[in-house]
Amino acid sequence: MLAHVDVTPFADDSAPQVRGFLHRPAAPSGNALVLAHGAGSNCDAPLLVAVAGAFVDAGFTVLRCDLPYRQKRAHGPPAFGEAAEDRDGLRNAVNALRRLEPKDSSERVFLGGHSYGGRQATMLAADDPGVVSGLLLLSYPLHPPRQPSQHRTAHFPSLRTPALFVQGTRDPFGSVEEVRIALQLIPARTALLALDGAGHDLLFGRRTPRGADNVSEVPRRLLGAFSVFFEPETRRIGR
Repeated sequence: MLAHVDVTPFADDSAPQVRGFLHRPAAPSGNALVLAHGAGSNCDAPLLVAVAGAFVDAGFTVLRCDLPYRQKRAHGPPAFGEAAEDRDGLRNAVNALRRLEPKDSSERVFLGGHSYGGRQATMLAADDPGVVSGLLLLSYPLHPPRQPSQHRTAHFPSLRTPALFVQGTRDPFGSVEEVRIALQLIPARTALLALDGAGHDLLFGRRTPRGADNVSEVPRRLLGAFSVFFEPETRRIGR
């Protein structure tokens, strides 16, 4: 693995604005990744920081960004009606990476998100299939806890962007089997990585269940599954 050079605050004054942290790799691979947080979190979420570190060490330029609703309020979930603006914020974050200096520009931009951030990423890609080369979806919130009939999949038949889903076996927002069935609705190529014993936080919460996968191995496993699934899109990972 390659040690990344630096992590710096990032700002782009598009409307809505893009705010977050940019990870620049020592040896850029020509790949970039935007990471968005869940509904109750922000771009400093331990899961996002760990995933960003693994990907930047593999040559990705990575932008961890705060969604527009989080820029307005430091705490709490998004309010009703803010989702469309959050999707615009994700689009702006992707475009911001593409506008970097030529020496840092990336040929392939991917979009990832945890929970709510991932859901908005899929909805953006369903509306605009060419917005990114692929999706990394961490703990997709398939349905509210204990409400398995309220599936958040209405847009799945319109999703034509390749997507890697990562789901814990103890996630109350959707079991591995429920997600596997839901993926049949998506016409694009998909894959599912299951993490044993992980809940919605993918082992980056306060407690790690006994018998669960090793939390320190999670980012490495994500990167490995990502590189295999998106070959040849990421044919230069780690090279």
